[in-house]
Amino acid sequence: MPATDFKDYYAVLGVNKTASADEIKKVYRRLARKYHPDMNPGNKEAEAHFKEVSEAYEILSDAEKRKKYDQFGQYWKQAGQGWPSGGAGPGVDVSGFDFSQYGSFDEFINELLGRFGTTGAGAPGRSPGGRTYTYRTNTGGPTGFSGYSGFDGFENQTGQATASDREATLSLSLSEAFHGVQKRLDLGTEVVDVRIPPGAKTGSRIRLKGKGAANSYNQQRGDLYLTVELLPHSFFQFDGDNLVCEVPITPDEAVLGAQIEVPTPDGSVTVNVPAGIRSAQSLRLRGKGWPKPKAERGDQMVKIAIVPPKDLSPVEREYYEKIRTARSFNPRSDLKQIKL
Repeated sequence: MPATDFKDYYAVLGVNKTASADEIKKVYRRLARKYHPDMNPGNKEAEAHFKEVSEAYEILSDAEKRKKYDQFGQYWKQAGQGWPSGGAGPGVDVSGFDFSQYGSFDEFINELLGRFGTTGAGAPGRSPGGRTYTYRTNTGGPTGFSGYSGFDGFENQTGQATASDREATLSLSLSEAFHGVQKRLDLGTEVVDVRIPPGAKTGSRIRLKGKGAANSYNQQRGDLYLTVELLPHSFFQFDGDNLVCEVPITPDEAVLGAQIEVPTPDGSVTVNVPAGIRSAQSLRLRGKGWPKPKAERGDQMVKIAIVPPKDLSPVEREYYEKIRTARSFNPRSDLKQIKL
């Protein structure tokens, strides 16, 4: 299929590439009903949309076809086929290219797109499956680290990869990513040491020069790209570049204001809660968030959650009842004016 004829079936249905089979079916039924010829008699544009939607659903609803489509893109129909009569798959403009060195279209695509996988239990290598490596290392300190010249820092996700490059996922705890960490990775054929600088986030990419596969033509080694994956934390999460957390306070602290202790990556700090704060409001702790380049720090956002006590002592109940009796504020007074 020529590149100009390639259709993004996910875009046709308007779903994300991670959409489940049930989500795809639900969206397809809605669009098919919208563009069905019976619902749009004589409407050629709606008829074209209906055919396009049906074609997209046919591919994405089939697990095997979807897998090939995700892996090979516009060449998915040719994936898994041998070369007919020594040539490329049907519909592919080979422009005189010599494909005799490849045993199948899969091998050509893997060479073209740089898809690598594993050849054994945990051992890196090439395979038509196009898998990536996942290194889930322990949270302890490194052993025998003496510096590693191949470390190039974080890179964006759009960097060009060659056929001899490898990709791997490196899982880090939030503490490791915040402070920076040194890791020893077993690549199967060798062990390498790498230092992760402070401030890594999920999606951060690290390049290790010369640690990829050997090029089949000149035997020069490609690079190894490590994509960081942060493990979930029980208290801290991310909202864009900000570190966020939720801190509970009592009703009296919300009414009267208070000073509370809030955990940060550097340790607990005292935070002033203003009187009259509402649940779900956030307080900003400037410079207490995630590390940024040039030794800068982001902010930490503290989301307030007002939590009433479940068990009251007799004295507490007495005073809450007195407050209820004497209370003049009615937060629902405006609801009286609401009508259909």
